[in-house]
Amino acid sequence: MNETLQLAGKVFNIQRFSTHDGPGVRTTVFLKGCPLRCFWCQNPESQTLRPVLLHNAGDCVGCGNCASVCAAGAARIEAGRAVIDTDRCTGCGDCLPVCPSETFAIAGRDMTVGEVVSEVIKDRMQYINSGGGVTLSGGEPLTQHAFSLALLAACKGKGIHTVLETCGYCDYSIIREIARHVDLFLYDIKTLDDEKHIDGTGVSNNQIIENARRLVNSGEKILLRMPLIPGFNDNEAEVKALLAFAKELGLGPADVNLLKYNPLGEAKYEKLGRGQELRRLEAQSDEYFEHLSGLLAHDT
Repeated sequence: MNETLQLAGKVFNIQRFSTHDGPGVRTTVFLKGCPLRCFWCQNPESQTLRPVLLHNAGDCVGCGNCASVCAAGAARIEAGRAVIDTDRCTGCGDCLPVCPSETFAIAGRDMTVGEVVSEVIKDRMQYINSGGGVTLSGGEPLTQHAFSLALLAACKGKGIHTVLETCGYCDYSIIREIARHVDLFLYDIKTLDDEKHIDGTGVSNNQIIENARRLVNSGEKILLRMPLIPGFNDNEAEVKALLAFAKELGLGPADVNLLKYNPLGEAKYEKLGRGQELRRLEAQSDEYFEHLSGLLAHDT
């Protein structure tokens, strides 16, 4: 077998029939690892490369089977329910088959490029009929840049349209190398304000902004996206700043996309034993989101 196809990466989900991660019907491959720590993260299980355990404590019957098989001593029973010590948990998954309530799940597994391509290719006719393809998401796919490069190249080799969803926080040499196999970049801009970016994500946006400039200048197709986070960047000033940045790059309103906040990821913090980190946010109303989106439509 080709050595490239045997290259392994950390995958935590493969979502088929997706219609929100690029043109047409797509298969979205979610990879582990991310250098940012956005307080609103939709996929906190993706932040580390190692497998992590999710536990739906509300369905636990307190049988103690998990504690009896946990070699790391990470599981114990308190007040009739399993409690997981996340510092001790290795994500081995031994607790999954012995849990009668199926309250456990593991996020993260090793897959080879060949294994992922075998899954992606199943929906080839959907891609052909809809103009879709494969999207790499995460986490941040460029954290596993060697695996992402090999996977995108393999997909392109089979004539599959490719999209890379990225925060752009990496050395430009990585993006430049991978761009040869990317048809479209979905490029997240959280905010143009560097101080606010550091506060919200833990890192500066200087490299992110510079990489966006260099991508556009090199002729790559890019869609700037801003996830609208309540109380952080969901206001007219932020949207107008994003539009101004797009103009500076020679892009138009059609190359900018706003994403309404989705609170569905909040439940994952509790399942990961990280409930103390959770900031519960109220999603924008449809009317307010449409108002902000209207700024793109009326930009001149």
